[in-house]
Amino acid sequence: MTRPINIAPDEFYHIYNRGIEKRKVFLLRSDYERFTALLYLANQTEPADLKYQGRSIAEITNDRSGEPLVEIIAYCLMPNHFHLLLREKIEGNIARFMQKLTTGYTMYFNKRNERNGALFQGTYKASHVHDDRYFRYVISYIHLNPVKLIDPIWKKNGIKDNVQAEKYLSQYVYSSYKDYLGETRSYGRLLEQGTMKEIFPNAGDFHECVTEWLTYPAK
Repeated sequence: MTRPINIAPDEFYHIYNRGIEKRKVFLLRSDYERFTALLYLANQTEPADLKYQGRSIAEITNDRSGEPLVEIIAYCLMPNHFHLLLREKIEGNIARFMQKLTTGYTMYFNKRNERNGALFQGTYKASHVHDDRYFRYVISYIHLNPVKLIDPIWKKNGIKDNVQAEKYLSQYVYSSYKDYLGETRSYGRLLEQGTMKEIFPNAGDFHECVTEWLTYPAK
């Protein structure tokens, strides 16, 4: 299901979008760093402090000046698209957050690449995560996305090498996979830690959930 849908407080939503005409929206490491910094800075009721934009999440030392707009439960950045799993705190906050996030990143990307116009394919897409099984599927789907970078057709033909796939995922920086496995890093600031622990009390629970989908036989 894609937008328009009714987004309600305290519910989970899979939010995603890709580059216009399927173009790459992350070209350099600094682009990924910029977007993750914006994930943190845009997630507040007050305007983002522009002087901090463009730095990595590790370099942002100030606290946000306002309350978070959303809970970020999971994320993954891919060369031409992104996925987020969000929970809205107050009605309208997902829309506010996404407007701040994508507008800020588009302005940065266009300036750096001397281009004009839209960067993403219209308004973000959203699907309501309506039950526990779908939740486990979505959080696995988001975190398994990077496997496509080493095996583009694994979903159709099945994974060729589970060990290689898991190793690649564990080394992929720009998703919340490492955080759910218990690694302490600056990117962990993006996530709602309390909700993470409620969903997966330990790294083993998360790993079991994701690998269940990774090893699911292709049809």
